[in-house]
Amino acid sequence: MSHWLIKSEPEVFSIADLARVRREPWTGVRNYQARNFMWKNMLPGHLALFYHSNAKPPGIVGVARVGGPPRPDPTQFEPDGDYFDPKASAANPRWWLVDFEYVATFARPLTLADLKADPVLATMPVCQRGTRLSIHPVAAGHFERACQLGGWHDGGRAPQVTAPFL
Repeated sequence: MSHWLIKSEPEVFSIADLARVRREPWTGVRNYQARNFMWKNMLPGHLALFYHSNAKPPGIVGVARVGGPPRPDPTQFEPDGDYFDPKASAANPRWWLVDFEYVATFARPLTLADLKADPVLATMPVCQRGTRLSIHPVAAGHFERACQLGGWHDGGRAPQVTAPFL
C-alpha cells in the first residue's frame, strides 16, 4: 500500500475540520506533480499523514484515507473562484482531486522539529529544505514511525516499524 503526506493550513482546513465533515474533496491543488500523485498514483484506501503547514508549530497531526477514485476538480471551472483555470474544460480537465476521509487525530502532534530530530523521520521529504509540495509520497517505514510517535494505533495494534525505511 502507498502512503502519502498531505498539507493544509489549519486556518483554511484542519484535521479538526476533516473530523467534523468526515470526508472532503481535496480541491485547489495547482501543482502538476501534486496533481499527478492524486490523479495517477493514489488509490482508494491509501493512508495519508495530515500535516498542518504555516502553523505554529507546523507538523503532522493525524491520518486521513483516500476516499475514492480521482475526478476532475470542479473549482477549475468556476470563473469567479480562486482556482479557475480558463484553459480547462469539462471535455479536457487539467486539475484532478481525490476525497480524503478522516481516520484519526494523533494523541501527540509531531512538530517539524520532532520530525527532524528523529533519526528515522529526518529523511522524509517534508524535512528537507526546498520541499514545498502539498502532497507527496511517504515511505512505509516513515508512515509507521510517525504513527507510532503520534500515538495512533490501528485496530488496537501499535504500528510495526520495519527496515529498510526507504
